[in-house]
Amino acid sequence: MEVAKLAIFNGEAGRVGGFIMACRLYIKMRLRGNTVEEQVQWVLTYVQGGSVDVWKENIMEELELGEVEYESVEELLTGLKKEFGRGEEESVKVAELRKLEQGGRMMEEFVQEFKWATRGSGYEGRPLVEEFKRGMNGGIRRKLMEVENPPTSIENWYRRATALDRNWRESRREEERLRGKKETGGGGQKQEIQNLPRPLVW
Repeated sequence: MEVAKLAIFNGEAGRVGGFIMACRLYIKMRLRGNTVEEQVQWVLTYVQGGSVDVWKENIMEELELGEVEYESVEELLTGLKKEFGRGEEESVKVAELRKLEQGGRMMEEFVQEFKWATRGSGYEGRPLVEEFKRGMNGGIRRKLMEVENPPTSIENWYRRATALDRNWRESRREEERLRGKKETGGGGQKQEIQNLPRPLVW
């Protein structure tokens, strides 16, 4: 069975996961019977250029000096991911963060999901605040930006947006309750009027 030849990995962010997957597939299909040393050397031949050269030189030097001895090629691939996978993880987290929107959810739920998405995204300070503002409902965002002292830190945005959202929902529930009471009362009064005896006609 033919197996596609691997593309060179040069340390570019966002590519380490695909490279490692391709390595595992090729080793399983073609190099399963080779020694661990041969598998490691094969992987290193496809690791070159850019920021990865220094890492590769260090690994090869440690192997030659006997400072490192891999029990399986997976140890090398794990080290590669640990060294160059951060940018890939950040890009995934950033993509998740930029897709988040509050929609019809309560602010407490949106804030918790937003906090989870920010971990490992590399966002902080003003860019983080801007992403939070983008994701929340427009009405709440406008109200907070139009107040005399708008929030500045992300924690203040979390706290004040949650309080405003809670007050707004409580106000809506109260309006619906009063509207229902008024409609019920009005309907009852209308029915009473209809039940009154008609005046006699002379």
